[in-house]
Amino acid sequence: MRFKDKIVLISGGTRGIGKACAMSFAEEGAICALNYRSNKTEAEKTIHELPGKNHRLYQADLSNPIAIEEMVNSVLNDFGTIDVLVNNAGIHEHHPIDKVDYKTWQDEWNKTIQVNLMGAANLTFCCAQVMIKQNQGKIIFVSSRGAFRGEPDQPAYGASKGGLNSFGQSMAQKLAPYNISVGLVAPGFVQTEMTAAILEGERGASIKAQSPYNRVAKAEEVAHAVLFLADEKSFWSTGTIIDVNGASYLRT
Repeated sequence: MRFKDKIVLISGGTRGIGKACAMSFAEEGAICALNYRSNKTEAEKTIHELPGKNHRLYQADLSNPIAIEEMVNSVLNDFGTIDVLVNNAGIHEHHPIDKVDYKTWQDEWNKTIQVNLMGAANLTFCCAQVMIKQNQGKIIFVSSRGAFRGEPDQPAYGASKGGLNSFGQSMAQKLAPYNISVGLVAPGFVQTEMTAAILEGERGASIKAQSPYNRVAKAEEVAHAVLFLADEKSFWSTGTIIDVNGASYLRT
Protein backbone atom coordinates (compact mmCIF):
# COMPACT_ATOMS: atom_id res chain seq x y z
CA MET A 1 0.00 0.00 0.00
CA ARG A 2 1.47 3.32 -1.12
CA PHE A 3 0.28 5.38 1.83
CA LYS A 4 0.19 2.84 4.66
CA ASP A 5 -0.31 4.66 7.99
CA LYS A 6 0.33 8.07 6.43
CA ILE A 7 -1.74 10.85 7.96
CA VAL A 8 -3.63 12.69 5.22
CA LEU A 9 -5.57 15.87 6.00
CA ILE A 10 -8.18 16.72 3.36
CA SER A 11 -10.15 19.95 3.49
CA GLY A 12 -13.69 19.58 2.26
CA GLY A 13 -13.00 15.87 2.54
CA THR A 14 -16.49 14.45 3.04
CA ARG A 15 -18.17 15.25 -0.29
CA GLY A 16 -17.45 15.24 -4.01
CA ILE A 17 -13.77 15.34 -4.98
CA GLY A 18 -12.67 15.41 -1.35
CA LYS A 19 -14.62 12.25 -0.57
CA ALA A 20 -13.20 10.50 -3.64
CA CYS A 21 -9.69 11.46 -2.49
CA ALA A 22 -10.42 10.14 1.00
CA MET A 23 -11.66 6.82 -0.38
CA SER A 24 -8.61 6.45 -2.62
CA PHE A 25 -6.12 7.30 0.12
CA ALA A 26 -7.85 4.98 2.59
CA GLU A 27 -7.78 2.14 0.06
CA GLU A 28 -4.01 2.67 -0.12
CA GLY A 29 -3.63 2.36 3.66
CA ALA A 30 -3.70 6.02 4.70
CA ILE A 31 -5.36 7.34 7.84
CA CYS A 32 -7.62 10.22 6.82
CA ALA A 33 -8.32 13.38 8.79
CA LEU A 34 -11.34 14.85 7.03
CA ASN A 35 -12.39 18.46 7.37
CA TYR A 36 -15.98 19.53 6.87
CA ARG A 37 -17.72 22.86 7.33
CA SER A 38 -21.22 22.16 8.63
CA ASN A 39 -22.93 18.98 7.38
CA LYS A 40 -22.10 16.60 10.23
CA THR A 41 -24.57 13.95 9.07
CA GLU A 42 -22.96 13.68 5.64
CA ALA A 43 -19.50 13.80 7.18
CA GLU A 44 -20.25 10.91 9.53
CA LYS A 45 -21.67 8.91 6.65
CA THR A 46 -18.45 9.38 4.70
CA ILE A 47 -16.17 8.43 7.57
CA HIS A 48 -18.06 5.16 8.07
CA GLU A 49 -17.68 4.29 4.38
CA LEU A 50 -13.89 4.52 4.40
CA PRO A 51 -11.90 1.29 4.44
CA GLY A 52 -9.36 0.94 7.22
CA LYS A 53 -9.37 2.29 10.76
CA ASN A 54 -8.73 5.41 12.86
CA HIS A 55 -10.06 7.98 10.37
CA ARG A 56 -11.41 11.11 12.06
CA LEU A 57 -13.57 14.14 11.32
CA TYR A 58 -12.67 17.77 12.02
CA GLN A 59 -15.23 20.55 11.74
CA ALA A 60 -13.87 23.95 10.72
CA ASP A 61 -14.96 26.87 8.57
CA LEU A 62 -11.94 27.66 6.41
CA SER A 63 -12.90 31.33 6.21
CA ASN A 64 -11.93 31.51 9.90
CA PRO A 65 -8.14 31.57 10.47
CA ILE A 66 -8.50 30.68 14.15
CA ALA A 67 -10.65 27.66 13.34
CA ILE A 68 -8.00 26.46 10.88
CA GLU A 69 -5.24 26.69 13.47
CA GLU A 70 -7.36 24.89 16.05
CA MET A 71 -8.19 22.13 13.56
CA VAL A 72 -4.54 21.52 12.69
CA ASN A 73 -3.67 21.43 16.39
CA SER A 74 -6.42 18.87 16.94
CA VAL A 75 -5.06 16.67 14.14
CA LEU A 76 -1.59 16.89 15.69
CA ASN A 77 -2.94 16.03 19.13
CA ASP A 78 -4.66 12.97 17.67
CA PHE A 79 -1.97 11.72 15.29
CA GLY A 80 1.25 13.55 16.08
CA THR A 81 2.00 14.44 12.46
CA ILE A 82 0.59 15.40 9.06
CA ASP A 83 2.21 13.69 6.09
CA VAL A 84 -0.06 14.91 3.28
CA LEU A 85 -2.29 17.96 2.99
CA VAL A 86 -4.94 18.11 0.27
CA ASN A 87 -6.34 21.62 -0.11
CA ASN A 88 -9.67 20.75 -1.68
CA ALA A 89 -12.36 22.88 0.00
CA GLY A 90 -13.85 25.63 -2.11
CA ILE A 91 -17.01 27.51 -3.00
CA HIS A 92 -18.38 28.40 -6.43
CA GLU A 93 -21.31 30.80 -6.77
CA HIS A 94 -22.74 32.88 -9.61
CA HIS A 95 -22.19 36.65 -9.50
CA PRO A 96 -22.12 37.96 -13.12
CA ILE A 97 -21.05 41.58 -13.26
CA ASP A 98 -24.05 42.55 -15.40
CA LYS A 99 -26.63 40.87 -13.16
CA VAL A 100 -25.77 41.64 -9.52
CA ASP A 101 -25.74 44.80 -7.44
CA TYR A 102 -22.57 46.30 -5.96
CA LYS A 103 -23.07 44.87 -2.46
CA THR A 104 -23.67 41.35 -3.79
CA TRP A 105 -20.60 41.72 -5.98
CA GLN A 106 -18.41 42.63 -3.00
CA ASP A 107 -19.92 39.97 -0.77
CA GLU A 108 -19.30 37.20 -3.30
CA TRP A 109 -15.72 38.28 -3.91
CA ASN A 110 -14.93 38.55 -0.21
CA LYS A 111 -16.52 35.18 0.60
CA THR A 112 -14.93 33.33 -2.31
CA ILE A 113 -11.41 34.69 -1.84
CA GLN A 114 -11.57 34.12 1.91
CA VAL A 115 -12.39 30.42 1.52
CA ASN A 116 -10.76 29.40 -1.76
CA LEU A 117 -7.53 31.34 -1.49
CA MET A 118 -6.98 32.63 2.04
CA GLY A 119 -8.38 29.45 3.59
CA ALA A 120 -5.99 27.33 1.56
CA ALA A 121 -3.10 29.69 2.29
CA ASN A 122 -3.75 29.64 6.05
CA LEU A 123 -4.19 25.87 6.16
CA THR A 124 -0.98 25.47 4.18
CA PHE A 125 0.86 27.75 6.60
CA CYS A 126 -0.24 25.77 9.64
CA CYS A 127 0.56 22.38 8.09
CA ALA A 128 3.85 23.59 6.61
CA GLN A 129 5.12 24.43 10.10
CA VAL A 130 4.70 20.75 10.98
CA MET A 131 6.24 19.50 7.74
CA ILE A 132 9.22 21.86 8.01
CA LYS A 133 10.05 20.49 11.46
CA GLN A 134 9.81 16.89 10.29
CA ASN A 135 11.67 17.72 7.05
CA GLN A 136 9.14 15.98 4.80
CA GLY A 137 5.64 16.38 3.44
CA LYS A 138 3.31 16.61 0.49
CA ILE A 139 0.92 19.46 -0.25
CA ILE A 140 -1.63 19.22 -3.07
CA PHE A 141 -4.09 21.88 -4.19
CA VAL A 142 -7.30 21.27 -6.10
CA SER A 143 -7.45 24.15 -8.57
CA SER A 144 -9.62 24.45 -11.69
CA ARG A 145 -9.47 24.89 -15.45
CA GLY A 146 -11.31 28.15 -14.67
CA ALA A 147 -7.99 29.59 -13.56
CA PHE A 148 -6.88 29.45 -17.20
CA ARG A 149 -9.98 29.82 -19.37
CA GLY A 150 -11.80 32.35 -17.18
CA GLU A 151 -15.13 32.16 -15.36
CA PRO A 152 -17.42 34.88 -16.80
CA ASP A 153 -20.30 34.27 -14.39
CA GLN A 154 -18.14 33.36 -11.38
CA PRO A 155 -15.12 35.68 -11.78
CA ALA A 156 -14.12 35.49 -8.12
CA TYR A 157 -13.90 31.72 -8.41
CA GLY A 158 -11.64 31.90 -11.46
CA ALA A 159 -9.48 34.56 -9.81
CA SER A 160 -9.21 32.56 -6.59
CA LYS A 161 -8.03 29.49 -8.49
CA GLY A 162 -5.55 31.54 -10.50
CA GLY A 163 -4.18 32.87 -7.23
CA LEU A 164 -4.07 29.33 -5.87
CA ASN A 165 -1.93 28.22 -8.80
CA SER A 166 0.54 31.03 -8.20
CA PHE A 167 0.61 30.39 -4.47
CA GLY A 168 1.10 26.65 -4.92
CA GLN A 169 4.00 27.10 -7.30
CA SER A 170 5.57 29.68 -4.99
CA MET A 171 5.38 27.14 -2.17
CA ALA A 172 6.90 24.45 -4.39
CA GLN A 173 10.03 26.60 -4.66
CA LYS A 174 10.08 27.87 -1.08
CA LEU A 175 9.49 24.52 0.62
CA ALA A 176 11.81 22.40 -1.52
CA PRO A 177 14.78 22.79 0.89
CA TYR A 178 12.60 21.17 3.56
CA ASN A 179 11.93 18.08 1.45
CA ILE A 180 8.31 19.16 0.89
CA SER A 181 6.82 18.79 -2.57
CA VAL A 182 3.80 20.74 -3.79
CA GLY A 183 1.49 20.01 -6.71
CA LEU A 184 -1.80 21.15 -8.17
CA VAL A 185 -4.66 19.44 -9.97
CA ALA A 186 -6.90 21.51 -12.26
CA PRO A 187 -10.17 19.69 -13.03
CA GLY A 188 -12.83 20.77 -15.46
CA PHE A 189 -16.48 20.01 -14.72
CA VAL A 190 -16.80 17.03 -12.36
CA GLN A 191 -19.73 14.70 -11.70
CA THR A 192 -20.59 15.05 -8.00
CA GLU A 193 -23.69 15.23 -5.84
CA MET A 194 -23.54 19.01 -6.10
CA THR A 195 -23.39 19.12 -9.91
CA ALA A 196 -25.90 16.34 -10.62
CA ALA A 197 -28.85 18.70 -11.03
CA ILE A 198 -26.94 20.88 -13.51
CA LEU A 199 -25.79 17.93 -15.58
CA GLU A 200 -29.32 16.54 -15.70
CA GLY A 201 -30.78 19.93 -16.62
CA GLU A 202 -30.91 21.91 -19.84
CA ARG A 203 -27.21 22.84 -19.65
CA GLY A 204 -26.07 19.24 -19.17
CA ALA A 205 -25.61 18.31 -22.82
CA SER A 206 -23.59 21.43 -23.67
CA ILE A 207 -21.36 20.97 -20.61
CA LYS A 208 -20.60 17.38 -21.56
CA ALA A 209 -19.97 18.40 -25.17
CA GLN A 210 -17.09 20.63 -24.04
CA SER A 211 -14.98 17.46 -23.97
CA PRO A 212 -14.46 15.32 -27.10
CA TYR A 213 -15.36 12.38 -24.87
CA ASN A 214 -18.80 13.97 -24.44
CA ARG A 215 -18.83 13.58 -20.69
CA VAL A 216 -17.45 15.22 -17.57
CA ALA A 217 -14.87 13.89 -15.14
CA LYS A 218 -15.60 11.39 -12.44
CA ALA A 219 -14.47 12.47 -8.97
CA GLU A 220 -12.32 9.32 -8.84
CA GLU A 221 -10.38 10.52 -11.89
CA VAL A 222 -9.47 13.73 -10.10
CA ALA A 223 -8.52 11.75 -7.00
CA HIS A 224 -6.19 9.62 -9.14
CA ALA A 225 -4.21 12.74 -10.07
CA VAL A 226 -4.11 13.88 -6.45
CA LEU A 227 -2.68 10.54 -5.33
CA PHE A 228 -0.12 10.65 -8.13
CA LEU A 229 1.23 13.91 -6.76
CA ALA A 230 1.16 12.59 -3.18
CA ASP A 231 3.16 9.50 -4.14
CA GLU A 232 6.84 9.53 -3.11
CA LYS A 233 7.78 8.47 -6.64
CA SER A 234 6.29 11.72 -7.97
CA PHE A 235 8.53 13.92 -5.84
CA TRP A 236 10.25 15.52 -8.85
CA SER A 237 6.89 16.70 -10.19
CA THR A 238 6.79 19.40 -7.54
CA GLY A 239 5.35 22.65 -8.92
CA THR A 240 3.31 20.75 -11.53
CA ILE A 241 -0.27 21.62 -12.46
CA ILE A 242 -2.07 18.56 -13.83
CA ASP A 243 -5.06 19.24 -16.09
CA VAL A 244 -7.93 16.78 -15.58
CA ASN A 245 -10.52 18.13 -17.99
CA GLY A 246 -10.88 15.58 -20.79
CA ALA A 247 -9.38 18.01 -23.35
CA SER A 248 -12.28 20.39 -22.75
CA TYR A 249 -9.71 23.16 -22.41
CA LEU A 250 -6.17 23.01 -23.75
CA ARG A 251 -3.46 25.42 -22.65
CA THR A 252 0.04 25.92 -23.97
